[in-house]
Amino acid sequence: MELVIGLVTLAGHIALLLWGTRMVQTGIQRAFGPDLRSFLGHALKNRLKAFGAGLFVTAILQSSTATGLMAAAFTAGGLVELTPALAVMLGANVGSTLIVQVLSFNIAAVAPVLILIGVLMFRQISSQRIHDLGRVMIGLGFMIMALHQLLELLERYENSPGFSWLLSGLADATLFNILLAGVLTWAAHSSVAVVLLIMSLATKGMVDPQQAFAMVVGANLGTALNPVLESDVGDDLAGKRLPVGNLLTRLVGVLAVTPFLAEIARLFSDYGIEEARAVADFHTAFNLVLAIVFLPVLGPFARLLERLLPQRIDESDPTRPRYLDPAARETPVVALGAATREALRLVDVLGEMIEGAKVGIAGTDRKALSDLRRKDNVIDSLNAAIKSYLTSIDPEELSLADKKRLNEILLFSTNLEHAGDIVDRGLIPHLNKRLRRGLNFSKEGQKELEDLFDRLLANLQMAGSLLVTQDERTALMLVKEKAEFRRAEFAAMQSHFRRLQQGDMDTSATTSLHLDVIRDLRLINSYLVAAAAQPILNVPGELAEDLSEAGQEQAPADVK
Repeated sequence: MELVIGLVTLAGHIALLLWGTRMVQTGIQRAFGPDLRSFLGHALKNRLKAFGAGLFVTAILQSSTATGLMAAAFTAGGLVELTPALAVMLGANVGSTLIVQVLSFNIAAVAPVLILIGVLMFRQISSQRIHDLGRVMIGLGFMIMALHQLLELLERYENSPGFSWLLSGLADATLFNILLAGVLTWAAHSSVAVVLLIMSLATKGMVDPQQAFAMVVGANLGTALNPVLESDVGDDLAGKRLPVGNLLTRLVGVLAVTPFLAEIARLFSDYGIEEARAVADFHTAFNLVLAIVFLPVLGPFARLLERLLPQRIDESDPTRPRYLDPAARETPVVALGAATREALRLVDVLGEMIEGAKVGIAGTDRKALSDLRRKDNVIDSLNAAIKSYLTSIDPEELSLADKKRLNEILLFSTNLEHAGDIVDRGLIPHLNKRLRRGLNFSKEGQKELEDLFDRLLANLQMAGSLLVTQDERTALMLVKEKAEFRRAEFAAMQSHFRRLQQGDMDTSATTSLHLDVIRDLRLINSYLVAAAAQPILNVPGELAEDLSEAGQEQAPADVK
């Protein structure tokens, strides 16, 4: 019974340690996530800068997994080379050891102070960054408190027959210790928490140095498993290159160091290094030596990974999302970036539909128009995937800025889906009707429609740019362009009516089709403005004033 009570209490303290670690990670991500991602992106120029950036970002985030997801987001689609991304991971692995170094000192007395300061900061909701940093302080306090309680618990039970029997059975099972720590780290999603637990066990002499070092090796291996197992890249094996590369470097380190754990343990003992310090130093040294060994050979290593894991994007199934990595949902700044990239695919597909419809003004290929309608299914599928992905992110992990960005992406993808529906259910049927009846627009009418199509395509590209840049000046340009589009529409209609009065036969035969096409183009343009510009200029009074200055009517009711 005593053993059961001890294990339950131990589990509670470990849970507090994990929760504190989680609070630190999420607090930093909310406060500095976009800034750290931007910093990391600028550092991916060469391997040394990338290594330093990975170390720095992970030392702040306390999550090598989060840093790895950021690096993976940059490498996806070939935006940056694999070599500096691998260097980022080597730096991230070293950076994750620094908090262990700090907590290896006896700083239990500062835990209540950190929690008190954190609560005061957390209550300052007027400043979102101070609020998030308060979360970090509380998390650090919980981590230190949990470690202190772990030591007290282990001190009470270190002479317990049950604990002694359990741990003595593991003492000589090096491979089992490695696997046990690896599984615990994989399940906890935190090598920091597991290494701190190992450090507590070693401090109380419940595991000998060799056993502790074997567990540290296992924790380093386990933390590299999560990105490999949880990333869903389908048939595109290229998305696995970075996590697999990181896992292979760790595996090489494990295989190289395991036969010498006894000698390494004796070396630390000969220098009289205390148990907690020995665990922390070994953890840091293991990752630092791996970085020193692999940094010079990352080029050939990256090429090997590219050969073993070729890029296989299934172009035959364009409805399948390419960038919505489920593992990235734990890091909102990465998940939102992935959703943004997926939403930009909607711009490409809608652009292809509009281009095809423009060709259909004078074209004769009815099959080409029918093929365009299938692209609306692509837009519908991608929009549904984006919605499902974004709404599956835990709201508790999102800062106010993250929630705003999430809503902007949802609004963008939804409005582009509506625009695609107009092309599918309006423009294409109208153009098919022209072919069935053997009609042709007048030369002047055809030119007017083509000009409107060109203006619409330019506005679509501007909307896609706005989703990324969030630039207010460009947003105002798009809003004013809506007024210009209305004026161009009015001028085209007036010109059409003049041709009717002059008795133009082509104009007379296609008059309803001509006006229907113009109306559909106007509605599509309204959706583009609603998708990209209105969220940016949605300040009370400001948007209405801009629209008024542009001589602009409000968006259609179904857009609002």
